[in-house]
Amino acid sequence: MGDLELLLPGEAEVLVQGLHSFQLREMGSEGWSKQHENLEKLNMQAILDATVSQAEPIQELLVTHGKVHHEASIINLLETVFFHKEVCESADDTVLDLVDYCHRKLILLVARKGGGDLSEEERFQDSTPMQELQKQAEMMEFEISLKALSVLRYITDCMDSLSLSTLNRMLTTHNLPCLLVELLEHSPWSRREGGKLQHFESGRWQTVAPSEHQKLNKLDGQVWIALYNLLLSPEARTRYCLTNFAKGQLLKLQAFLTDTLLDQLPNLADLKSFLAHLALVETQPPKKDLVLEQIPEIWDRLERENKGKWQAIAKHQLQHVFSLSEKDLRQQAQRWAETYRLDVLEAVAPERPRCAYCSAEASKRCSRCQKVWYCCRECQVKHWEKHGKTCVLAAQGDRAK
Repeated sequence: MGDLELLLPGEAEVLVQGLHSFQLREMGSEGWSKQHENLEKLNMQAILDATVSQAEPIQELLVTHGKVHHEASIINLLETVFFHKEVCESADDTVLDLVDYCHRKLILLVARKGGGDLSEEERFQDSTPMQELQKQAEMMEFEISLKALSVLRYITDCMDSLSLSTLNRMLTTHNLPCLLVELLEHSPWSRREGGKLQHFESGRWQTVAPSEHQKLNKLDGQVWIALYNLLLSPEARTRYCLTNFAKGQLLKLQAFLTDTLLDQLPNLADLKSFLAHLALVETQPPKKDLVLEQIPEIWDRLERENKGKWQAIAKHQLQHVFSLSEKDLRQQAQRWAETYRLDVLEAVAPERPRCAYCSAEASKRCSRCQKVWYCCRECQVKHWEKHGKTCVLAAQGDRAK
C-alpha cells in the first residue's frame, strides 16, 4: 500500500469484514466509537492509496465483502471509492438510499444560495464554546454536502447499470437535472469577500487570482459532468420527462456555456447542441412506462424499527452518550490520538497545515500536544485560551499510552 502504511492488507480485510450496522440507540456507544475509529483508518488508507496512484485494496475489499453511521467518515470514504464504477455496480439496491441522501444534501446546498461561510474576521472573533461548536457543525455539514455532490456525480457515471427504480428516482421523483441547474446558478462554493472572488477548496475558502477567474473549479466541473450524464445518456433521454418547467430551467444553462467553458470541457459541446434543439421543439414528454416504485430499504428499516421510540432513544442517548465522566473523555481522547497519526494526517493533507488562529500557512506545532499548528508565537498565545484545555487532555492521553 505504498511506503507509508496505516493498515497492513490483512488488517484492512479484518476491519472491513467487521463492519456492521448498529441500532439507533447504540449510536455513540463504545462499540460504535470503535467502529468509527476503524472507518477513519480505512478512509485514511484509501486516500493514501489513491494519492500514490496504485492499486486500491480498500475499494476492492468493500466490493468483495459488500460493506458500504458515521456521516463525515462514510461520505469521505464513499467519495474516494465511488470513483471506481465497480463500487457503484456492487451497491445494488442500496444506491437508491444513497441517491436520496445526496438529494437531501444538495437541497441544503441550494438553500445556502452562496451564503458560504463566515468571513475570517467573524470566524476568529471571540465566541462562546457553544457558538464555536455550532460554527464547526455548520462547516462540517457544508463540507459533507459538497462531498455528496461528488458522490452523486460518480453515480451518474453508471447510468447504464442503474436499476429502473433508481433512474426514476433521479429523473422523476427528485428531478436532479433541474436541481443541478439551481446549484450552478447559486454556486454556494463561491463567494465575494472584500471584493475578491473566493472558492471553497481543500476544506477552506481560497482567494482566486484575477487571471484564474475564468478557470473551471472542481465543484462546477462535477455539476456539469453530472448534467451531461443525466441529460445525454441513452437511458436518461428515453426516460426524462421534459415538461415546460424542465425546459425553462434547462435553457438557463445556455448562458453558462461560453467558449471558455467549452475549451475546458469539450464534451459540453454536445450539451450545447442538445439545448439548442430543445429551444426549438415543443415539449413532448416521452411515453411513461409502468414502474413499480422501490422503497429505499435502509431509510424504511430505520423508520419501522424506531417508530414510537424516538423519545426513549433520546433519553438513552442523553444518559449514556452525552453524560460521559472525565475519565471516559480522557480515554476517548487517547483513542482518537492513536487513530489520527500525525505522519498519516500530514501525508493525506491536500496542502501545508494552517495556523489554528489566523489560517495562515503554519510551520510550528504546539510543543506539548503536537496536534495544533501555528504560524508564529503571537498566534499561539492568542489561541491558548481556547486550545489550553484540549491541549492538556491530549498531552495526558499521549503520556498514558
